[in-house]
Amino acid sequence: MTKDVDDHSLNDQTLIYQLDGRPSLRAAIPIGLQHVFAMFIGNLAPILVVAGLVNSTTGMPVVTAEQRVLMIQCCMFASGLATLLQIYPIRLGKIQFGSGLPIVMGTSFAFIPAISRIGMEYGINVVLGSVIAGSLVELLMGLYIKHLRKFFSPIVIGSVLMSIGLYLMPVGVSYFAGGAMAENAYRTQQDLISRGLEVPANVAALASQFASWQNLLMGGVVLLTIVIMQRFGKGILKVSAILIGIIAGYILAIILGQVNFAAVADANIAAVPIPFLIRPEFKIGPIIAVSIIVIVSGIETMGHINGMTVAVWDRQAADKEVQGGLLADFAGNLLAACFNTLPNTSFGQNAGIVSMTKVVNKFCIFICALTLILAGLSPKIGAVLSVMPSSVLGGAVITVFAMIMLNGLKMISKAGFSERNVLILALTFGVGYSIGNNRLLIENLPLVLRYIFNNPTVAVCLISITLNFIFPPDKVNI
Repeated sequence: MTKDVDDHSLNDQTLIYQLDGRPSLRAAIPIGLQHVFAMFIGNLAPILVVAGLVNSTTGMPVVTAEQRVLMIQCCMFASGLATLLQIYPIRLGKIQFGSGLPIVMGTSFAFIPAISRIGMEYGINVVLGSVIAGSLVELLMGLYIKHLRKFFSPIVIGSVLMSIGLYLMPVGVSYFAGGAMAENAYRTQQDLISRGLEVPANVAALASQFASWQNLLMGGVVLLTIVIMQRFGKGILKVSAILIGIIAGYILAIILGQVNFAAVADANIAAVPIPFLIRPEFKIGPIIAVSIIVIVSGIETMGHINGMTVAVWDRQAADKEVQGGLLADFAGNLLAACFNTLPNTSFGQNAGIVSMTKVVNKFCIFICALTLILAGLSPKIGAVLSVMPSSVLGGAVITVFAMIMLNGLKMISKAGFSERNVLILALTFGVGYSIGNNRLLIENLPLVLRYIFNNPTVAVCLISITLNFIFPPDKVNI
């Protein structure tokens, strides 16, 4: 009996390193759940960040409480379906949708800067419409990727990642202190006081939450827990550091009476996600902005696929793998927006786990995808996550956003700081990022330039691509 068990365990240990092997559930479930733990909070964080924003024209939340629960539910459902497409491709003639590699899909941080601006100006309906229309760009990328690769150098990709991180870091700090609504209420209160006007009771109550000791304590506990797990944890504890930190902060929030579970009680235990409950609307400016970020998302997916194949099999990704991955990315974006939630892309932390462990078995990733789909069938889970205090999320993402910026810096450093590269970087950030952060200047620009600079990440992407083309490294020595 002992020998049979040992032989079975040895078989599992062999199969998990095979792409198409079928290990037992005893081996596949822990590996699949590890991938869920690694991406779960990162998958939901963009929705929670956008949901906490306030519409600039109405002063109301960009996303209502009911929509937040729906978006979280649909996010998990769409991520699971998109992951299935990546690992088990669909062929349409000569075109393959899906890389056939162990890629896990989730909601992309890259879209937050553009989507935040669009949401605050136009609302969530225009956000979803822009994603639906903008995702078509990645379809073209996938079909013509051989001809487009030369435009996306490490300088371009690194600059865009840095701009995303720089934009998001203040957002993380705002959440750490209590969230965008509390911060806006605090600013309103200070403005009214400075003008000698009376502060409405509801504004004062919300303003008192900004930088309160409760919020700072909750965010601090989350941050400290993550640091301890990352520094001293091993195996699943280290991989799940962010999730563990969130749980610790959530428990503390409950103890401090900072969580209202009314929405959880009202939510259904089970419900099938229904598309287009949030009706998409389309406007040209937001579509252009999202289209450019779709390119960035596609570039990230290309990097994850190539990084995985090099680390695991010591080879560059095949053309069909890159093309299939991009087309699955397109399908994930389109699927997510149709299902009332934010766009999908490949998740770097999960690709990193595969590259590090060499555990490439697709059945294990299937367990991850199935878990996400099942979680997406329960609005109750979405409700539990939607009532989480902003500072708990802030304690987690405050370092995640900084890491995005540092990953961009690492990519730029690999390209080197030649005079040519330094000039491109100086113009990219000096013009693109700086102008993109000056709202008064943008409002006075011509319409075309307003579309470009309305979002600093979009401006950085366009300027870096243009300069990289004008000053090719093999032709110009500046």
